[in-house]
Amino acid sequence: MEETERYKRGWEIIERVDGQAGDRVMENVGSISPDMARFIVEFAYGDVWSRPGLDLKHRELVTTSALITLGHCEPEMKVHMNGMLRVGWTREELIEVIIHLSVYIGFPSALDALRVAGEVFAEADAG
Repeated sequence: MEETERYKRGWEIIERVDGQAGDRVMENVGSISPDMARFIVEFAYGDVWSRPGLDLKHRELVTTSALITLGHCEPEMKVHMNGMLRVGWTREELIEVIIHLSVYIGFPSALDALRVAGEVFAEADAG
């Protein structure tokens, strides 16, 4: 596959935000649908995430909040919670985001997000 500028730009952002977790997700997606993986890299990251107007820290906050609100996408939620920590958010701030969202999304969804955050923290502590 030809690596377009969009593709290169997208991979740079994935590496900065998600690191190895993003690599694993893209490998899994690409093993099932190379076209979908390319669309994600080029469009989501190469076009949308690279736009001016929001820095990566705030894009990660918005993305993680949306995934928590959806409540049925734990693998992606885990990747983006890790991304929040990689771009400068603290564990305490992530927990505060979940508490704040609980008012709008309900306790069951917030508790699911807390469980996922606990897994992210445990994996980070384990190395």
